[in-house]
Order: sequence, then structure tokens, then C-alpha cells
Amino acid sequence: MTGPRLPFQDRREAGQVLAEQLEHYRGRPDLLVLALPRGGVAVGFEVAHALHSPLDVFVVRKLGHPGHEEFAMGAIASGGIQVMSPLTGMTVSPEAIAEVVAREQAELARRERLYRGERPPLDLQGRTVIVVDDGLATGSTMLVAVLAIRQQHPARLVVAAPVGAAETCWTLRAQADEVVCAATPSPFGAVGLWYRDFPQASDDDVHALLDEARRELGVAAH
Repeated sequence: MTGPRLPFQDRREAGQVLAEQLEHYRGRPDLLVLALPRGGVAVGFEVAHALHSPLDVFVVRKLGHPGHEEFAMGAIASGGIQVMSPLTGMTVSPEAIAEVVAREQAELARRERLYRGERPPLDLQGRTVIVVDDGLATGSTMLVAVLAIRQQHPARLVVAAPVGAAETCWTLRAQADEVVCAATPSPFGAVGLWYRDFPQASDDDVHALLDEARRELGVAAH
């Protein structure tokens, strides 16, 4: 099967292309599409629309090493999930870790309130969950999301992206039940190279798409 023609025009076109490869999930009563904000939400909206699924966000925040924030010592995600992966040779005191966690937890809570309002996160237990981003370069954010979602016991967990590095898509197969990368160009470079129009998505964009999805698709009962 030939892959999609690259670059995609924008995230919405990419989501429509991705949805075609997820057609076998359309209409499942237990289906839920989770998008990683901000860039994954426009893609996830198109997937949810095509598959007749509710859409929600799954927020992930990196925990940077104090003084070396570019290096992740772990991450936190929606639902109070924390995943730690300390780097060899870099020790951090419990107090410093707690300070970083508190700061990022506050930002995660701010974003969730902004995106979801007072609505609680949807229950993932026993559901078929498709987690979507606009592309997978290193896949580190997606990996944290998958590990966190696993702790909520979905029946099936699918990773989906319009474009991704082949090695990253392959590596994620060890953690997800299925990985769908619509295109795996090589060499990969950055995600934005595979889109003609790739603006920075704003919080307002995310909020508007989630509201539109709720009006069109409703909210799952459980």
C-alpha cells in the first residue's frame, strides 16, 4: 500500500488521512480518542469525527532536571500519573524533585481547567483508547502518555499519528496494542517538515476544537 502524499496541507488534512487507517474502529461503543495538546488536538478532532468517537485531551508535562531542564527526569500526566526515569549520574534531592513536580502539576492543572473546564477526565477503564499526536519524532511525550494511560486499565490502547520516525513508531509497539503511523519518511527530521501549514497551536485553538467536538459528538457516558 502506498503511503499518503507528503507534506500534509495542515493538521486537519493529516487527521483525515490518519482516520482512514483507523476505520476498523469506527462506531465502537467503547471508543475514545485522546489527543495530546496542543498540536495533536486538530488531528484528533478529525479522527474522532470520522470514527464517531468522543474526544478528550490527555495532558503530559515533562519534569526537567533542576538546572538542566532540557533533560527529563520524568513526567506527569492527566489523572495524577507520575512516571520517573532518572538519568544515570544525575542525582536530585527529594525536595528538588517535589518542587519540580509541584510546579508542573500546577501547570498541568491550569491547562486541564482551561481545556476541560469543570468536567472531569473521562474514565478510561475497559475502553478502546486511541491516543493521537500530530507527529512522532523521539516519541518521548507519547511514551509517557501511553504508560500513564495503561495505569487506568483500558481494554485496548492504540497509538496513532499521521507521520513519525520509523524507529519511534516501531519502539512504541512494545507499549501499545497497536501503533498506526500513516507515513514514516526517512530521514525524518522534525515533525513540522511534513506539513505545509504548521502553526503553533494555541490554548484557544484547543478549547474551541474540544467545544466543537462536544457539540457534534457528545461526551461519553462513562
